[in-house]
Amino acid sequence: MTQELRVPLESGDSVSAIFDPAPDSGSKGLVFICAHGAGGHMDDRGMVSLVPVFQRCGVSIVRFNFLYRERGSRRPDPMPQLQACLASVVAFVRQELHPSCLILGGRSMGGRAASMLAATGFACDGLLLLAYPLHPAGRPERLRDAHLPKLRLPVLCFNGTRDSLCRRDLMEQTLQTVTADWTMHWLEAADHGLHVLKSSGRTDDDVLREIGEATQAWLPRLARSTR
Repeated sequence: MTQELRVPLESGDSVSAIFDPAPDSGSKGLVFICAHGAGGHMDDRGMVSLVPVFQRCGVSIVRFNFLYRERGSRRPDPMPQLQACLASVVAFVRQELHPSCLILGGRSMGGRAASMLAATGFACDGLLLLAYPLHPAGRPERLRDAHLPKLRLPVLCFNGTRDSLCRRDLMEQTLQTVTADWTMHWLEAADHGLHVLKSSGRTDDDVLREIGEATQAWLPRLARSTR
């Protein structure tokens, strides 16, 4: 059953969070802390649509608001503050939910914050990134990749082939410098919001189904790395 949580931050503030447990009680130990994108929040349509996708894989989900969204702002906090907020959520989840396997990640900016935190050696078992923002829209020369070669844990990354923030050729070039166990999954015809055009012959539900199937296939790989 969904639980509403309140996560204290080191700053003295607190943020809202939601725990959506997987229906399979035997998989309660596998938890994915999923951070929202820059323009989103923990209850936006894109975040909510992912919950049943991962639950069907036996993965419990923790969604939360970054502090700027908790305060009602649309302007993201600086990256160090985003990472500090995420670290506080992780500490809370470890203390309250006692996961046996912890995955960090999220959509766009949220996934980037998780990857930057993990690149410092922050303890977690894997990264699950959705629409990783490799560069700003229209600025492919400004790559957000400097930390990626420092990753030392399994990564599953989803990007659409129409993602304006992740040119496929640039991502594939970037991954040549990454030694982590990185699984790159391209979602045909999807954009940065993981939406597809009707003319593609695919639907958004097709994309979500594909994400679920790829995640299900990746989880045994994650389990092997944590032994």
